[in-house]
Amino acid sequence: MTALLVCHFVLAACARPLVRWLGTRAFLVLALPPAATTCWAFTQWDMAASGASVSWSWAWMPDYGVSVDMRLDALAELMVLLAAGVGTLVLLYCASYFSDDTPRLAGFAGNLLAFAGAMLALVLSDDLISLYVFWELTTVFSYLLIGYNSEQRHSRRSALQALTVTTLGGLAMLIGFLIIGQEAGTYRISEILADPPRAGPAVEAAVLLILCGALSKSAVWPFSLWLPNAMAAPTPVSAYLHAAAMVKAGVYLVARLAPGFADVPAWRPVVMVLGAATMLLGGWRALRLNDLKIVLAYGTVSQLGFLTLLAGIGNRDIALAAAAMILGHALFKAPLFLVIGIVDHAAGTRDLRRLSGVGRALPHVCAVAVLAAASMAALPPLLGFAAKEAAFEALLHGDAADRWALGIAVAGSMLTVAYTVRFVWGGFLRKPGVPDTPVHRVGPAFLAPPAALALCGLVLGPGVGWTDRLLSAYADAFPASHHPYHLALWHGWGTALLLSAVAVLGGAVLFAGRDRVTRLSRRIAWPTADSVFGHVLLGLERLSLQVTGFVQRGSLSVYLATTLLVMLAGQLAVLVADRPWHGARAPQLWDVPLQGAVAALTCAAALLCLTVGRRMKAVVLAGLTGYGTALLFVVQGAPDLALTQFCVETVSMIVFVLVLRRMPVHFQESVSSWRRAVRIPVALAAAATLGVVVWVAGAARTAPAAGAAMVEETAHHGLKDVVATILVDLRAWDTMGESAVLAAAAIGVTSLIYLHRRAEGTAAPSETRGHTAWSVTAAPLNGVPRGDEGAPERGWLAAGATLAPEHRSVVFEVVVRLLFHPVLVLSVYLLFCAENMPGGGFVGGLVAGLAMITRYLAGGRFELAEAAPLQPGLFTGLGLFLSTGVALLGLIDGTVLHAWTYHGHLPLIGDYEFGTPVIFDCGVYLLVLGVVLDIVRALGAKIDRQIERAAAEKAAAREAGPGTGEATP
Repeated sequence: MTALLVCHFVLAACARPLVRWLGTRAFLVLALPPAATTCWAFTQWDMAASGASVSWSWAWMPDYGVSVDMRLDALAELMVLLAAGVGTLVLLYCASYFSDDTPRLAGFAGNLLAFAGAMLALVLSDDLISLYVFWELTTVFSYLLIGYNSEQRHSRRSALQALTVTTLGGLAMLIGFLIIGQEAGTYRISEILADPPRAGPAVEAAVLLILCGALSKSAVWPFSLWLPNAMAAPTPVSAYLHAAAMVKAGVYLVARLAPGFADVPAWRPVVMVLGAATMLLGGWRALRLNDLKIVLAYGTVSQLGFLTLLAGIGNRDIALAAAAMILGHALFKAPLFLVIGIVDHAAGTRDLRRLSGVGRALPHVCAVAVLAAASMAALPPLLGFAAKEAAFEALLHGDAADRWALGIAVAGSMLTVAYTVRFVWGGFLRKPGVPDTPVHRVGPAFLAPPAALALCGLVLGPGVGWTDRLLSAYADAFPASHHPYHLALWHGWGTALLLSAVAVLGGAVLFAGRDRVTRLSRRIAWPTADSVFGHVLLGLERLSLQVTGFVQRGSLSVYLATTLLVMLAGQLAVLVADRPWHGARAPQLWDVPLQGAVAALTCAAALLCLTVGRRMKAVVLAGLTGYGTALLFVVQGAPDLALTQFCVETVSMIVFVLVLRRMPVHFQESVSSWRRAVRIPVALAAAATLGVVVWVAGAARTAPAAGAAMVEETAHHGLKDVVATILVDLRAWDTMGESAVLAAAAIGVTSLIYLHRRAEGTAAPSETRGHTAWSVTAAPLNGVPRGDEGAPERGWLAAGATLAPEHRSVVFEVVVRLLFHPVLVLSVYLLFCAENMPGGGFVGGLVAGLAMITRYLAGGRFELAEAAPLQPGLFTGLGLFLSTGVALLGLIDGTVLHAWTYHGHLPLIGDYEFGTPVIFDCGVYLLVLGVVLDIVRALGAKIDRQIERAAAEKAAAREAGPGTGEATP
């Protein structure tokens, strides 16, 4: 089972080279996985027909109870045969439909096969979460297939429309799945249906949400707008996705859950009312359209409404009829779509007003179309007739609601007969006054797939009893009826046969008066769903613009005040409602008085920020609050956190200082006294509330702290540093994700700064891919003399002489020269001692970055280039590669970061341990160092160059002023 599913995706990934080598013949190779799946499903027929099932489960995350469960029973057997069997024939059809020079054919082929795999996995899933995953995969692949002709606006819009509607429904369905899973205590579908949760408000809400997803997928009103527009896709897509696969997913979900939830009060009214409305509206609209493909599209909408109605009623005999209709619908609608593709190829049009005499020119194509159309119109002796008879008979013996549904089904069947006859007449018969349409001959390979499907409908009409055991095995999951119905072509004379005759005669009358029906239909036509969708989107866009313009006024202080007020209101509401201090121990002000003293000084620094008018003072005071927090960590006994906080705060202050060089010294925002009187209380109230919440939360703990267990677990592995072990071992995946976010943020910031680098002209530095590689052999700067070789004279620092004398500090240069290498050694020490002492890759990278920053501050941008000649992106990429590679390597044996550990001994150092956690930490070290270098080069070196250029331009203007008549400043 799983091997066949994997083969679909593996071969889909190989579609590009296959199409490159074989052209359209690659479809013959791609058809092998669904063909093999069809053969396998036939081998399971007797097992499924006997009411048994076969299951398979893979424990994905066993500690969290997350697994991927598959199950083949009678309903899944039916859907697998349809999805795989029709998929095989559609792929074979593609070999004749497309040509070798068709653009983007490889992508189309891979997406179509991957969609088939996702659809098969969907119907086999026995877990709500995995079902949702494959459900959304079908949505994504259908989006790609519908938008195949992406150069056409209509195709792009149709694909986006289908994606929007089905994704919104899928998200609602996911919420319903989560509610059902929590109420039932399991997400296993078979277990939920065996013991459904008791009906209540939560279950009813979940059922409605699930139906929202199912109805949107199956294009049931009011979600039916996307399917007719999806006919912009190539014909094979329409034949597969919109006849046998994707749109059947919603019907399948309704049929799958109906045995357990049909008795929920909200279930039957929704599926019956919306299914009946869809059947009538889709069939009525199909009577006035002229594109054969669109006629079938609205016919599909109508049939899906009928299928939804039957599958959701929750009656044994009606469920049997629904299963037969699912089979019959696929066997007549898929060949009809494929025949339309042949006609379009042969005649160059699908407009029934222009087609005439095609049946005489292509008699075999016409025969296949008539055979499939007769099944759609429910004419004997085809499968469509047997399935429709079963539906009428079951509804006839139901309750009052079922008999109302029967009347609607008869009316809908009249419409079906009418648009079926109109389809055959418009596509193949001669029309008065219309010349015969020139067509070219069609090869047997092109016609074989639709012919095979149509013949199956013909054979299974008299042989429908062969399917009775399988379909009854599904229907028996519902409460048994007094006289169980069994599928057969002929049940004698009766009311059901009379209703079938009425439907056929009524459809013939509607076709005979087609001109009047068309005029009436257009006269009373509602606005199309497509136009409604467009107006809704336009209205939402205008509303969002209005809301954005009202809310986002460009004031950071207003945004911050709004955020703080919302947080303040929410926290106060929780405190008032829950009163967490009741029953909890009394909160302590501090563990030791020193904590209170440090906290008071930190608060004082924060309050002083309110009174300063200079930006630099504000940065220093804000930095003091960070250092005060680090001191609290020291007092509390958390040296790892304190060390990290100290390093982060130092780097942050340096970055602020670098930014402030290009900003005014004083705050220029003029704040009135009343605004200041509002801002200060809001800030103080938010801070006080947050502090009280944290204080109360610390006292409200009732469970024992997890620290002792973590210390014990860490010591069990011979380690002492709990924090470092958590970061690179117990929660390594979190660390890896945070590292990726850090790298992405750094790349984004520096990319914005370097955005206009090409428009700035050339200067002393040479830039490569957004990063600046500075050269100390550039032209003299600031009038600094150079040696005989043209390089600057060396001093304490390699490029210190490139700075202007007024910008140099000999004492600073000496200190940096003496401390640079020891600080780098300290960073490496912090990296390798992390398992037993405070440190780690993050802190080590920050310390190494601080060493580089001191070189820049002392010697300028050329000194930074001497200290770190490699590109920052190299450090960032290598670090991310190491940490990600090591984390993924651990999956080989099912763990993370435990794949390899080496114990050794060195003469001077002694015993040591080196393993994948250390390599992971090395990756974090390099990544953090690269990020710091990237930021310093962007905010420091680049801004230096801008300042130098501005100064040079001012000097040049000053010199050129008298000669050009300009005023000299």
